[in-house]
Amino acid sequence: MKRGHSLARAYVLMTPALLLVLGVLVYPVAWEVWVSLTNFSSRLGGPPGFVGLQNYRTMLQDAAFWRGLTTTVVYFAITTVAKLIVGVAMALLLAKPFRGRSLVFLAVFLPWAYPGGVTVIAWYWILNPPLLTSYSLFAGSLKQMVDTVFGGGAYTFLSVILFNIWRGGSFTAIFLLAGLNAIPTELFECAELETRSAWQRFRGVTLPLLRPYMALAVFLSFTTAFADLANVWMLTGGRIIFPVIGTYAYWLGIRDGRFAEAAAYSLSLAPLLAVALFVLFRWFDPPEEKVA
Repeated sequence: MKRGHSLARAYVLMTPALLLVLGVLVYPVAWEVWVSLTNFSSRLGGPPGFVGLQNYRTMLQDAAFWRGLTTTVVYFAITTVAKLIVGVAMALLLAKPFRGRSLVFLAVFLPWAYPGGVTVIAWYWILNPPLLTSYSLFAGSLKQMVDTVFGGGAYTFLSVILFNIWRGGSFTAIFLLAGLNAIPTELFECAELETRSAWQRFRGVTLPLLRPYMALAVFLSFTTAFADLANVWMLTGGRIIFPVIGTYAYWLGIRDGRFAEAAAYSLSLAPLLAVALFVLFRWFDPPEEKVA
């Protein structure tokens, strides 16, 4: 009787969290899936009708989708690897005490803690100066040179990548620093006695111990890149010159009123996230080898 009473109490305590998950995650995703299977659009005079997978077939035949998908994958790959490298380096730097460590910690923490809306505007003005000065002439020449060498939109692509690394690398560093502090110091002391160089300790001890934290940091990097629509939109001035899937879906839905097609475009990123989750899970928890 007591066990059943405790179980019922546990379900009651879980109810608010369950309702939050259903209301914030399950319902919006389910509604988006349903919309993607209709012809819902502001251009229609009547109620939306069911069209099945027609929006997905149209999307796969659209060259703009494949261009946006390629750009999105490259964007995810570059920013994730760069944030992981920068985060590991800064976490190792802050792991040991030194003079001025608190100031360095503050400098590392600020990019992530400062409001994103303010920082993205500052970056936009730095990369695209609004006033005619000697610096604006230099920035304009740099933009023209980058676009000439790598093609139109390359400067915008680079600016978005740099902002994401600058902001996300800060969070990754703080997250991995917490992971380093959670590892018993005795393990590092033993490694110093049994290894010859700092590189051997880093490769054989630090990286394996940090692997769970790095896997979670990579996953969080993916999810923040998925939700990076506002930063990308503001840094590009609301243009599709940098065609990630998110901005293209926003353009279709909000600007053109083609909500069903926009839903299909945004849901096309779900398989990428599922593959990333699978790879990270295998990295974090590899299958055990059978003993012969």
